[in-house]
Amino acid sequence: MSTSLLPSSLATIKMTGLTTRQAPVDRPLRPGCFSPIPTFFLNDGAQDLGALTIFPQSPSAAAALQSRASHHNFVVQKRSAKPLTPHYFFFLADIPTFQRHVLSLANSGMGILIAGSMGEAHHLEPEERVALVKAARQILDDNGFETEPIVCGTGVGSARQTIAITKQAAEAGADYAIVITSGYFAGLLDYPAIKAFFLEVAEASPIPIMIYNYPGASGGIDLDSDIIESIARESNNICGVKLTCGNVGKLVRICAGTAVPSFAKDYPRKNKDAPFLVLGGFADFILPSSFSRAHGAIVGVGNVAPYALVRLTHLSFEAVTNPEVLPEAQRLQDIIARGDRTISLYGIAGTKFLLEKIHGYGGAPRRPLQRLTQAREEQLWAHENVHALLELEKSCEQLASKTRPTATGGIPTPPQSVAGEFPADVSVSA
Repeated sequence: MSTSLLPSSLATIKMTGLTTRQAPVDRPLRPGCFSPIPTFFLNDGAQDLGALTIFPQSPSAAAALQSRASHHNFVVQKRSAKPLTPHYFFFLADIPTFQRHVLSLANSGMGILIAGSMGEAHHLEPEERVALVKAARQILDDNGFETEPIVCGTGVGSARQTIAITKQAAEAGADYAIVITSGYFAGLLDYPAIKAFFLEVAEASPIPIMIYNYPGASGGIDLDSDIIESIARESNNICGVKLTCGNVGKLVRICAGTAVPSFAKDYPRKNKDAPFLVLGGFADFILPSSFSRAHGAIVGVGNVAPYALVRLTHLSFEAVTNPEVLPEAQRLQDIIARGDRTISLYGIAGTKFLLEKIHGYGGAPRRPLQRLTQAREEQLWAHENVHALLELEKSCEQLASKTRPTATGGIPTPPQSVAGEFPADVSVSA
């Protein structure tokens, strides 16, 4: 299919394939706050998203396909399931909106994570993950963020398929992968089997792997600190853990074993740019966790209030050695903790609804997930914790515009790290 029939950004994504990864660029994985980016869909989340559409070999059918692709910004991948029979997958992912959101978050200083839980990874085709990674890499590179790393969710049910998707994501431009525990056969998996899964994936992966501990999305499996530390010691291609279990005690124990100089000395990482980071999965303990040597968080609320989250993370890191900023860090943490809790109760649909209200884009999640009812939308939008968070976000964005230098074209210069340099006496294991 001629690339002239696709929007220019999509034509580039379509034609690059999986064999044109650019020359390596150093994109270190640094402490900070990362945002798991939603996937935005066309057709308002209709149930036919990702469906296989077969077109016979006729000029009229081909013209219809090309017209739809050009008009709706579809990401189109061509396959030949049978000789001489063209098959097309229609991926109704709204790439321009996705790129707009990626760039907005990068400008705020948030780290970029694609195809996580907030991105509805479980509902994406492997080809869609590839298209999203390529789109993100393109928009970042085109706007002065060439050294901004991309983390991509690649975990699925089997080790075999997880490895395959991880390799595809790496070829598409992902710098790091985050892998959730395989949970479909949770009742049959003991810790040795789970450990073997992560070690096998890490051994085969061309990019460093982050462990994703999220019991709610992995059949109730909740990795304890012992197995997480054991995996980190046995594989030098493991670059961290995200704790969406919300267990602060577990975070403290893991930091005690990994966020210390002896770990870096005894268990050096394979990739010098990929230290072992201990990251929370909620925004309500960023400040207290920093005093236990944690390295930040990966939080969905960062989509709604990125400037507030970046400022909280900066202040939390600074407060470890400068108690004068602690009261302000506590003020921000209080507001963000309440806002994060409130918004998380409304799920992915709640975050997308807020993005629609704030930025004019969001849309429905992919089914079986549903939009919020009108009553729930009104309830969320009127909530005092949401109002307080959005007011804080406004003030933090104004502060950032006064203090951060801008690059050519008015785009803020990418920060030296995702959320500021770590204090010298807070260890980052490399």
